[in-house]
Order: sequence, then structure tokens, then C-alpha cells
Amino acid sequence: MARSKTVLATGRGVAVQALLSFGVVLVLWQAAASALALPAFLLPSPADVVGAYAAYGSRLVAEAGVTLLETLIGLVAGVAFGILAGLATSASPLLHRLLSPILVVSQALPVFALAPLLVLWFGFGLASKVVMTSLVIFFPVASAFADGLRRTPPHFLDLARLNGAGRLRTLRLIRVPAALPALTTGIRVAAVYAPIGAVIGEWVGASRGLGLLMVQANARMQTPLLFAALGMLAAATLLLKIAVDRLMLRLIPWIEKD
Repeated sequence: MARSKTVLATGRGVAVQALLSFGVVLVLWQAAASALALPAFLLPSPADVVGAYAAYGSRLVAEAGVTLLETLIGLVAGVAFGILAGLATSASPLLHRLLSPILVVSQALPVFALAPLLVLWFGFGLASKVVMTSLVIFFPVASAFADGLRRTPPHFLDLARLNGAGRLRTLRLIRVPAALPALTTGIRVAAVYAPIGAVIGEWVGASRGLGLLMVQANARMQTPLLFAALGMLAAATLLLKIAVDRLMLRLIPWIEKD
């Protein structure tokens, strides 16, 4: 009971901090818009963006739902493949030498260069956005988990050998539990980057989503609508981060939240 109250209090604290931060940004934004007096298509004021929410609220919610669905599926898939890659690279020195360059190259390639290929291979629908999201978050999860597995305290491994534990048993009972803090860090980072992958995929080619709405609003110089879509994306990312933090605290209760 005490733990659940702590988790709830932590979530509320994050929400309050976020509201305060957004409040400061809104004040500075309104001051800049008033001082510069630029046209709305160059720098809309917060009131202009509120008007966009009022005019396009239902569409913004619908497009945000599409992007969030792509993000969630891609997050789950990317985390799963990242965990498998982390286990593979730590299974043996040979696999580590073989797979590590592939992991590095996967992040060296710009995602904008891959996005058109993914749309060509998987189409304009959900699949290409899920793959793009998975690629964006794959490396943080895989590298964090592999590093955690490699940094298992030596005295834990000595204790396993003294008790006659084999490699798989040591991995399951000692190395994986010891690496969970590192894996949690990777998943938290992935939760922030996941929406970026979905939106990039939508920018290149999509029939729905916030990314498509941003492209259309930019082409029509509907800057307040573009800012409104960015606001929806920021809110969705923040809520996803809070949800992942709380999930990690429930699944791995001995890990303290940053």
C-alpha cells in the first residue's frame, strides 16, 4: 500500500512539474508573440493555437489516436527485439563481435533515408510506421540491456559457479535480474523517442496521423494548426513517458524512479 501511494505521488509530481514548465513556456511565447507582432502564419500566439484546437479538435484527437497506436505497437516490438539483441550479444564474445557492428550501423543510417524504403516495402499504412518506430528505439534498449548484462557484479557470478549453476541458469537467475535497472533506463529513453519514429514515418508517407496533419498544415501555411498538432504530440509523449515510468515501477519495484 505504501509503495502504491509513493508511485501515485510520484506520477502527480511529474504532472505538476510538467504543467508548471508548460505554463512558463506559454507566458514566454505570448510575450514574444505580442512583442514581435508577427503574422499568425509566422508565429501564432497561444490564442491562435487555442482557436485551432477549437476548430479542429475532433480531427486532432483522431489523428493523435492513430499516431499513438503506431507508437505503442512500435514500442512493444522495438523493446522485444532490443531485449533479444541484448541477450544475443551477451551470450558469447563471438556473437558480441558479430552483432555489435550491426547495432552501430543501424543507428548510423539516417532514419529519413530509411523511411521512403519502409513505405515502399510496407506501404502507407500501419506497418511502415511500426517498423520505423521499432528501428528508432531498438538501439537504446539493446545497448542498455547488453551493457547491464555485461556489468553483472563478479561476486554474483562467482557465487553461481560455486553452486554449480550453468550458463543458462546463471543468465536467468542472476545476470538478467542484475541487468533490469539498465534495461529500465533503455525503455524509458525508448518511450520518449518512440513517437518521433511514428511521426517521421507519417511525414514520408501516410494516410492518417499527426505527422500527415503537420505536413498538410505546413503546406497550407496553417501554422496555428501545425502548433496544435505539435502540442498534441508533446502531450502524448509526456503521458507515454509517465505511463512507462509507472509500469516499470510496478513490474520492477526495487528500482527507484529518477
